Amino acid sequence: MGMKPTLIVLAAGMGSRYGGIKQIDAVGPDGEAILDYSVYDALRADFGRVVFVIRKDIESEFRRMVGSRFESFVDVSYVFQELDDVPGTFKLTQERKKPWGTAHAVWVCRNVVAEPFAVINADDFYGSGSYRTLSRALSTETSASTHYAMVGFVLRKTLSPNGSVSRAVCDVDDRHTLAGIVEHKKLFPRGEAAVSVRPDGTEQVLTGDELVSMNMFGFTPSAFDFIEAGFTGFLDRAGNDPTSEYYIPDVVDELIRTGSASMSVLRSEEQWFGVTYREDKPVVEQELLRRAADGSYPRPLWA
Repeated sequence: MGMKPTLIVLAAGMGSRYGGIKQIDAVGPDGEAILDYSVYDALRADFGRVVFVIRKDIESEFRRMVGSRFESFVDVSYVFQELDDVPGTFKLTQERKKPWGTAHAVWVCRNVVAEPFAVINADDFYGSGSYRTLSRALSTETSASTHYAMVGFVLRKTLSPNGSVSRAVCDVDDRHTLAGIVEHKKLFPRGEAAVSVRPDGTEQVLTGDELVSMNMFGFTPSAFDFIEAGFTGFLDRAGNDPTSEYYIPDVVDELIRTGSASMSVLRSEEQWFGVTYREDKPVVEQELLRRAADGSYPRPLWA
């Protein structure tokens, strides 16, 4: 016990709606990306190292613009999410261009991570409290444990005033354990509540108090085998569809359904930020400036 957990940052996907390498877009008062705050918050919460999952073709730009900022503060590793890094005998087709999804992005870290780990998106601001909560949960688990965790955010604190967002709403039992997860593809704020627009155009009203997953998970190395098994099945079913992807919630769903693992839902009161739409960016910039002004973060972040 007592191993510091590792932070895995998923940065292989490019922001299609947004353009550019969104993961390294400057939003902080001194040119920091959201990613900088994630690493900073994780270090404060006692994470021991950082692993970036990136694509080989953005490596030099990513190392120069991101890694160089905190490589002197923390042990940083880079792992590449390559299309041909797949289990078993699956043969890649020429049509396949896009990455295999977030579950595959975690699995490619199997040879470099041997301790409990957190997984986050590169372009989401989760807040320092979320990292502390997850770090505490992970520090009590052994590497072989099949008890995992996720941070649940209050739905109304994750919506964008600039358009719809997709969120996975968690069904949590009275032991704070995840019982199921339901993807809502089109959520809009409405006052303090939220509205989910179904594919047929009908509306489902949510209170806004629901807990949602923002892809902030805590696993142990036992998850790599589960992902490999699930991904192998996914490749059999959907591997020849050039747009199919295998996501972390797909894995979690399967594990819960089969009883192979359990997942605690750790409630965070943090306000989530992200730049889903270009119009979200000034809001994030103002909020980070405010937090620097009130002393929550130093200026510059990496002094």
